[in-house]
Amino acid sequence: MNAGAAAEALAAEFLQARGLAVVRRNFRCRGGEIDLIARDGAMLVFVEVRLRRSSAFGGARASITAAKRRRLKFAAGLFLSGLRREPPCRFDAILLDGLDMARIEWLVDIDIG
Repeated sequence: MNAGAAAEALAAEFLQARGLAVVRRNFRCRGGEIDLIARDGAMLVFVEVRLRRSSAFGGARASITAAKRRRLKFAAGLFLSGLRREPPCRFDAILLDGLDMARIEWLVDIDIG
């Protein structure tokens, strides 16, 4: 398992331990990708997982650029278009600076523009 897949698996485990149900992993479309899609009660949560082993260039948080946010928004819209009805939604980010659950930073309801 590569580091990205390991980070996503760790993030899924972290979210499930906090009561969220992961419903989809690695939703890919031509214009973007969503690492995890989960349910938090009635809320559909699109989760971006970022692993950075160094804080150079701003670390994991800074790696969610405006271009990345646009791709997330596009992919989420495409996912939602395949549903019969659109649930309430939010975007979260799981930031890791290593593969250690104790060092996960969970950003809830981030602004993607």
